[in-house]
Amino acid sequence: MNSIRMQHLVLFFVVITLFLSCEEKKVEIKSGPPNVVLIFTDDQGYNDVGVFGADDIATPNLDKMAKQGTMLTSYYSAQAVCSASRAGILTGCYPNRIGIHNALGPGNTHGINSKETTMAEMLKSKGYATAIFGKWHLGHHKKFLPTRHGFDEWFGIPYSNDMWPYHPQQGPVFNFPDLPLYENETIIDTLVEQSQLTTQITERSVDFIQRNKNNPFFLYVPHPQPHVPLFVSDKFKGKSNRGLYGDVIMEIDWSVGQIMEALKDNGLEENTIVIFTSDNGPWLSYGNHAGSAFPLREGKGTGWEGGQREPFIIKYPKRIPAGKVIDEPVMAIDMLPTLAEEIGAELPENIIDGKSVLQLLKGNVDKGPQEAYFFYYRVNELFGVRYGKWKLYFPHRYRTMGGQEPGKDGLPGEYRMIDMEEIELYNVENDISETTNVAAENPEIVLEIQLLANDMRYRLGDSLLELKGSETREAGQLDE
Repeated sequence: MNSIRMQHLVLFFVVITLFLSCEEKKVEIKSGPPNVVLIFTDDQGYNDVGVFGADDIATPNLDKMAKQGTMLTSYYSAQAVCSASRAGILTGCYPNRIGIHNALGPGNTHGINSKETTMAEMLKSKGYATAIFGKWHLGHHKKFLPTRHGFDEWFGIPYSNDMWPYHPQQGPVFNFPDLPLYENETIIDTLVEQSQLTTQITERSVDFIQRNKNNPFFLYVPHPQPHVPLFVSDKFKGKSNRGLYGDVIMEIDWSVGQIMEALKDNGLEENTIVIFTSDNGPWLSYGNHAGSAFPLREGKGTGWEGGQREPFIIKYPKRIPAGKVIDEPVMAIDMLPTLAEEIGAELPENIIDGKSVLQLLKGNVDKGPQEAYFFYYRVNELFGVRYGKWKLYFPHRYRTMGGQEPGKDGLPGEYRMIDMEEIELYNVENDISETTNVAAENPEIVLEIQLLANDMRYRLGDSLLELKGSETREAGQLDE
């Protein structure tokens, strides 16, 4: 009898312990203004996420995020190259409007102008804590650093991870001995070997969430990967079916999972807007160290779909439906005004190009607010327009790896240049790979788009026609 009673007592205490343990794990659900997390990868292709078609890279966290949120399948970066793309998403402007072109490097003496309002500054004006962990790439001199443009904290690198003298493509042409690693405005290390950087960025992100769980925050996570040279930690090395590149994507997916878990553990999951996308398409000349834009045409550095159409997933359980797919065109320039509408922030005083797509994301409307999107590259060349289901290209020169030997294991292949001599038009709803030029069959559409382009040329210029815009603004200069 004593033995049976003792067993009952032991069972009773076990049940009580389990009950108390479960009680301790209950998380208070936070309310108030929504937090914002923007995860932004570098040179990732449209086909490099499971839900966007990758069958050789496991991305369970991104796939889960898509299931719980909304996917955009016709989302475009602001430009097909690093710095310009970042300028677009952070300011709501076409990059050429604010004087940011191409990819800024250690030799550049300009950067984002202090007169421009960044997403961080807009959110900070509403009481948000702000941080960036990763690659900045909008000017490396002190006046251009993120801590001077709305971010309370920064850990990361000032430009691309190949901009150092030992990368094989570049050669010893820059002034820095190694890649500088910053904490706020101080260089704390130099990086030759970067395999721990994704982990460090992730750990900093999780810590920032935990420290700011009781107040609204903006967390910007611009991963330097999968831009070449590729680096991955031992925990993902050799794990994918697409070599080192796939391993890198798996680690980024792990990072997304860690951030999502931190939000959930701190009761922030329901009231946080999480966005995942990339700056531009894959750098195809690097062959097996490049991503895939399949089924899209071309990649980084071009206005073809593979250069600027990017994977995009947004999760915001409080407002945005789960499991939805939107194919309506949206561009990075629309993100700032979308967030402004949701949190009740004032738009920048300067003219911006983006428009809020909040109602489209919430499912209240089926059509986006923009009449057309304009595709610029290099120094203000207007060479493409997306207009409804149509994509028109003006005569210009572009690069291709078609017919060329791709690079391998970190060394690039050589691009071939092509001169497009006539206007080309594609129906990108029915012909996502842009294989059939239908300009001759649709002269009225060509004319409509030409008129839209002429208006934009007047406003923002077009160096292909040697036209200067009436609304462009200067980038920040070092000697100002």
